[in-house]
This record gives sequence, C-alpha cells and structure tokens, in this order.
Amino acid sequence: MEVKNVYIIGSKGIPANYGGFETFVENLTGQKKSPALQYYVACLSDENSTFSYNGATCFNVPVPNVGPGKAIVYDLKALKWVIAHVKENHVQSAVVYILACRIGPFLAPYLRKLHQLGVACYLNPDGHEWLRAKWSKPVRHYWKLSEKMMVRQVDLVICDSVNIEKYIHQNYESNRLQTCFVPYGATVAREPGPISADQQTWFDNRRVALNEYYLIVGRFVPENNYETMIKEFMQSQTQRQLVIVTNVEHNKFYEDLEAETHFSQDRRIQFVGTVYDQKLLKVIRENAFAYLHGHEVGGTNPSLLEALASTPLNLLLNVGFNHEVGKEAAKYWTKEAGSLSQLIDEVDTWDDNQRQEYGVRAKARITQAYNWDDIVSEYEAIFLGENA
Repeated sequence: MEVKNVYIIGSKGIPANYGGFETFVENLTGQKKSPALQYYVACLSDENSTFSYNGATCFNVPVPNVGPGKAIVYDLKALKWVIAHVKENHVQSAVVYILACRIGPFLAPYLRKLHQLGVACYLNPDGHEWLRAKWSKPVRHYWKLSEKMMVRQVDLVICDSVNIEKYIHQNYESNRLQTCFVPYGATVAREPGPISADQQTWFDNRRVALNEYYLIVGRFVPENNYETMIKEFMQSQTQRQLVIVTNVEHNKFYEDLEAETHFSQDRRIQFVGTVYDQKLLKVIRENAFAYLHGHEVGGTNPSLLEALASTPLNLLLNVGFNHEVGKEAAKYWTKEAGSLSQLIDEVDTWDDNQRQEYGVRAKARITQAYNWDDIVSEYEAIFLGENA
C-alpha cells in the first residue's frame, strides 16, 4: 500500500498546550483513520531532533529569537527540512500543509523545489490577520501582501470558514484558484461531572459562584471588543460576575481600557489570567451562566466552538463569522450602545429551562457541523486526493 506523507507546518507543534492550530493538529493526528497517511509535524523548539507523538513524526525546528520575524524564519526552516526529507527518503507521494499566510514573499523558490519533487502545497489562510489592531501599518501591509502571494501560488486553499472562502474568491479569483471548506472542530461536553477539590479551590479563591457568572475567554486584543463588552456589562443591572479568562497584562491596552471604563471599580468584574489546564477550563465553561463572545476578525474561532460545546447560553457579536457558526443556537448583539447591556438584562431573568434550551441547540450545532470525527475524515479524503 502506497503511503502519502503529509507535512504540517505553521503550528507551534504537538502535544498541544493552547491555541487553535495546535489543537487542530492534535486532533488530526490523534484521530487518524487511514493507514495510507503518515503525518510529519513541525514543532518550534530549542533543539534539532525528532520524536513520535500520536503516530506522527514530529520534527523540532530550532529558531533564533529574531523578534517579530521569528515565525517567518520558523516556517522557512520547516520547509527546508521537508524538502531535505523528501529528497533523502525518495518520497514519491506527499503534501505540505501550511497553516497561516506568513511567508508569501519568500515562498516561490521553496514551492518550485516542492513541485519539482512532486509535492503538492496546500494552505489554511486562517483569518484576517492583517486587520488585527496589534500590528503597525507596515506589518499589516506585509500580512495582506503575504496572504495575496500565498493564495495565488499554492495548489489548494482549505478554509475553515465559509465567509473566509467567499472572501478569498472575492479578492483573489483566478483560473488556477482552488478552494474548499473544512471547518474547525470541537468536542461536545457530556453532562458536567463532579468538580474536583482543586477545581473547586480555583472558584473559592476567586469567590466565584457556580452558574452565577458571565464568562469571556480569548486573547486580550482590541479586535475582540473587550471595551464594548466591559462597558455594556457595567451598564447592565445584573448582580452576577463577569469572569475574564485572558492573557491579561498591565500593558497599554489594559491601562487604556481602565482609563476608559474604570472597570476596576466594578466589583462584579474579575480578570483571572490565563487557564492552561484544559480540564479546569472545561469546568469553568460548563458552569458559566452565559458566555460573551466579541471576536470580529478571523474565521471560525476555536473558543467560540468550545463555548457552544460547553456553555448553555452564548451571547455573540453579530458578525458573519460568528453567525455562520452559532446560527439559531445563540443570541446576538451589536456594537451599538445599549445592545449588549439590554441583552444581558433580558437573559439575566431567564430560568434554567430557557438557558438549557439554548444549550441543547448549541451542542446539536457542534455535533452536526463541527465534530472532529467528520472533520478528520474530510481532511483525510483531501490529502488522499479523494475529493480535492
């Protein structure tokens, strides 16, 4: 039986600690079905070595700390490793799958070598990285240019959002452009089990009562609309808490947010830092009264899928990416003043049956459209050339 090698570059690697691409690669390799596939996964590391995980060959790529360009160097060094591996092992059937559009201006010579070796190159464009507020104008210009160059050069663009696929066609249509849609995934939570003593201590230390808090989980960046969510929460009448799980740092964004909202004076609001313990994070999601989601840049957001899979009631910013995922399984708000605060006041009076009705819809939505089992099957069919 001929085995097809699939080389995945662009994630930080597996085992996954935290992050969308890392979790994706963890599930893709861990739930592999076809014996006709062999995965090779690039891993950002300090050493040059290989190891086996989930049946995949993981190759460590050491990268010097060169500042913002580190991710670009990482991807290019990973591509060099792939080319060398294909040559040395006389690999006859292979695909390189690149996650994110970081290396557009540098891709052409590598792609030429890959094609000469008979290797196809696929791309996941991720979201609209060039719209993120954290980047300076020159960096945003680079991201946009890199996206354009990569989309136009690769053999297939795999989009994890219907809206991203539409955007790709609207902006980069050509005779050779090939795209497909395969969503990101989540695992539906079973009925919440007993909370361990250590997990209960986390709640007790923060004086957070189970099922009596609104929850936000996400990167601490302006485009996730923390300012709007915090302002609107402060204007609401709820007596429940707002628990914010994020990489909070007392940086300029944090200071500007405090100066604008004075959230520290509202006893209901609590930044709790990051939670890397996935079992604890699952418990935090399951026991929230409702989840607030303000992401508006990017495609299918993993934290939204995880919320729908775990939290009964989800209140989402009404943009195409979020509505595409949540559909009738969530409630929606806009950035217009009063929209979210009024929604919070409305749902705050709901009884448990009303809340759980949305929870049933949310879990059904994940099971129907975003379950890992189907997604792994779709990817394997694409890699094996069965529906690409």
